[in-house]
Amino acid sequence: MKYDIIVLGSGPGGYVTAIRASQLGFKTAIVEKESLGGVCLNWGCIPTKALLKSAQVFEYLKHAGDYGLSVKEYDKDFDAVVKRSRGVADGMSKGVQFLMKKNKIDVIEGFGTLKAGKKIDVDGKEYSADHIIIATGARSRELPSLPQDGKKVIGYREAMTLPNQPKKMIVVGSGAIGVEFAYFYNSMGTEVTIVEYLPNVVPVEDIDVSKQLERSFKKSGIKIMTSAEVTSVDTAGKGVKATVKTSKGEEVLEADVILSAVGIKTNIENIGLEDVGIVVDRDKIIVNDFYQTNIPGYYAIGDVTPGQALAHVASAEGILCVEKIAGQHVEALDYGNIPGCTYCSPEIASVGLTEKQAKDKGIDIKVGKFPFSASGKASAGGNKDGFVKVIFDAKYGEWLGCHMIGAGVTDMIAEAVLGRKLETTGHEVLKAVHPHPTMSEAVMEAVADAYDEVIHL
Repeated sequence: MKYDIIVLGSGPGGYVTAIRASQLGFKTAIVEKESLGGVCLNWGCIPTKALLKSAQVFEYLKHAGDYGLSVKEYDKDFDAVVKRSRGVADGMSKGVQFLMKKNKIDVIEGFGTLKAGKKIDVDGKEYSADHIIIATGARSRELPSLPQDGKKVIGYREAMTLPNQPKKMIVVGSGAIGVEFAYFYNSMGTEVTIVEYLPNVVPVEDIDVSKQLERSFKKSGIKIMTSAEVTSVDTAGKGVKATVKTSKGEEVLEADVILSAVGIKTNIENIGLEDVGIVVDRDKIIVNDFYQTNIPGYYAIGDVTPGQALAHVASAEGILCVEKIAGQHVEALDYGNIPGCTYCSPEIASVGLTEKQAKDKGIDIKVGKFPFSASGKASAGGNKDGFVKVIFDAKYGEWLGCHMIGAGVTDMIAEAVLGRKLETTGHEVLKAVHPHPTMSEAVMEAVADAYDEVIHL
């Protein structure tokens, strides 16, 4: 079979790429070894949000009295919570199947291996294309000191489908995956301890956000150990024991299960990169601004490339890639304006420079901060934890960064992304009328604080 474009992998990078290619008139096929939608739809972004929604509803039931309501009897059904999550994921995967049919994209099931001459072998059958786009994504990374057995030491995939709710859980790593599962299991009643190697949880975030999340988590009963390292695990007994090295010495923690959330490993093994001659550096496929590899006709997008390993980044890269192939005039992606979102409670959302990064660059800055404790909408909703923090260049008013922690902030960050894309200034944000009462008016209030014009603080 001969195609214009074959996409290897059907995650949010791959399937979006295939659809855009089809829209542009290319005869397109997509290769998938498991389920359409990849990890994101089946084992990542979507089903985790379903779990987190169940946790949020359970939290509301626990605190019904805070809203003047009386709920005498309530409980959780862990199996039903997991089943709902899987149902949501299955529905989304079927939605991708529909999109493939709608856009006349051939779905080739099986494990794809790249071949020279712009060909792909799928379980012994060969296909060729003018352009081959690699979008094979990533998986949970394993540490030598923390080998995963899928039962007592698990990755994110097993964490979504545990047969029984553990009484005690150790979460190693406090990135997005780690803190989201820590929140979920803690809300369900599991005793959770987070072990983080670096000095702060969610270490890529602004330091104020990290400190706020730590306060909120500790208030919820989550134990947090920072500047700590799991040096070994013992799975011989009924549960699991983890030896944790800290500045105070070693400590042995006991739990039913350990969740390893220490990052990701790209899926680039055994897909034929070496046979084709495609250059890889430090687990990433090297590409140019429009995702071409060093071998003509082969491209790569998403987690397998050096950009941020986020679903929306993979989608944007794939669209740019095929539009460039189609001869359209496209601009390279601005990786400095990519929003990051974490869906624990309180949620975290950020874009651009942190305060420390801006200072390290020697920029004279204005910083504004507005706490949700001063927000009417947040008070009415009972979600007063958190704040919005904004950073502007003092001389020109350029919006350098925006950092949020609180209820629903992942739905608010797009304002900052769009504003930065359009090169808006602090005064323009300040003079754009924001609706009241809303959580989003905290953005305007934070900007007002930066310019010493804040009203409600």
